[in-house]
Amino acid sequence: MAKNYASFSGKMLMVGFGAVGQGTLPLILRHINMKPDQITIITAWEEGRKIAAEYGARFLVDPLTIDNYAASLESHLGPGDFLVNASFDVSSHALIEWCQQHGVVYIDACIEPWPGGHTDASIPVARRSNYAYRETALDLRKKYPDGPTCVLMHGANPGLVSHLTKQALLNIASDLEMKIEKPRNREGWAELARMLDVKVIHIAERDHQVSSRRKLKDEFVNTWSSEAFCGESMQPAELGWGTHERNWPRDGREYGFGCGAAIYLDRPGAATRVRSWAPTEGQFHGWLITHGEAISIPDYLTVRERGKVVYRPTCHYAYHPCDDAVLSLHEFAGNGYRFPPEQRLLRDEIDAGLDELGVLLMGHKKNAYWYGSQLSIKEARRRCPYNNATSLQVNAPFMAGIVWALNNPQAGIVEPDELDYETILQITTPYLGKLVGAYTDWTPIAGRGRLFQEQMDPSDPWQFLNFRVD
Repeated sequence: MAKNYASFSGKMLMVGFGAVGQGTLPLILRHINMKPDQITIITAWEEGRKIAAEYGARFLVDPLTIDNYAASLESHLGPGDFLVNASFDVSSHALIEWCQQHGVVYIDACIEPWPGGHTDASIPVARRSNYAYRETALDLRKKYPDGPTCVLMHGANPGLVSHLTKQALLNIASDLEMKIEKPRNREGWAELARMLDVKVIHIAERDHQVSSRRKLKDEFVNTWSSEAFCGESMQPAELGWGTHERNWPRDGREYGFGCGAAIYLDRPGAATRVRSWAPTEGQFHGWLITHGEAISIPDYLTVRERGKVVYRPTCHYAYHPCDDAVLSLHEFAGNGYRFPPEQRLLRDEIDAGLDELGVLLMGHKKNAYWYGSQLSIKEARRRCPYNNATSLQVNAPFMAGIVWALNNPQAGIVEPDELDYETILQITTPYLGKLVGAYTDWTPIAGRGRLFQEQMDPSDPWQFLNFRVD
């Protein structure tokens, strides 16, 4: 598994060293031909110093702020170098623009604001959304049309799920015995999705990992960053809005700017649940947490004729975190969204379980198809140190995005949907456990309305109205 996919002779700066940074460092040094002393890590905490020392990377506690980030980056990076953004509470937009100005290649796993940006009530809801963050980042293409490669939002989701969606579309077409050519561009993929009549795409995830050390009061427990999870859960619930939808949500809002591929609900993701399905779990209730892929995937799969949108799938995240994170989220919401004084990352203490992460494509002739990764904690530990199943599903595609950027250093600002899906899947598949494709006859109205009246649209099971849990 120690195959080199790229070589790099410059300097690499990793900003942040939590679950993503610690779990990605071994993968970078395993698959990219470079020396450990080419890597410098700057972070806000001492956590991870021993791991950095084990791999020979330089480690500095020197957090980036709005006042010092430009001078700090300039002291570490120059043209042709690489900034790996694995941070929280550091403005992605600020780092992206600095890299575009200074000829530095860049990658992140999500687009972040400066501290407090997710919850600043002085900022309109529409502007503290992932939709707005994405639009702001993509707007930099006009300012820097010939800049170095900047890979936006390339972890598990957003990131890997865009590539899984493409493979799932091909799998469904093959199973329907459709004679098609593999799409070569955005228009081709959008037309394939329309031909298949895919109405809804869920990023359907169920984290089954458990530990015998249970959550305590005033403690947020999670298999990845608790701070990042709470931050995004306080953003508005966001979803790509499909052309088949005919029931406008009572709290649905349009942004009034940008690509127009999505809407938001006037409520946080932490207070919004939806029905979904995954092979091991079956049907479940998950949270509609905002993520970049809920906007980029439906935007990428939009079909226009004479400037008018004629096809687009609804798309959103449906996330059931690990059981202790569910308890933590309930306590967080019950305390008026007060972040608890203690946080704990579940990694070494996990006893059993798997993370089931995939894309659920619905509405086509075979009803619904889930395609994705079922990765156990045992397999994750065997494949790479300093990871659990959740983090490895993020960190393998994060590393693959770095590889792609090194091999395509002048691609400008790009999203996961614009990368070569076959290359990314080739690099990441050895780290994803079982790649599973499963059909189901499940719909979000199955078994409902027998004991109590419910608000549903039985004429079309694939309406968002039917997925939403009131």
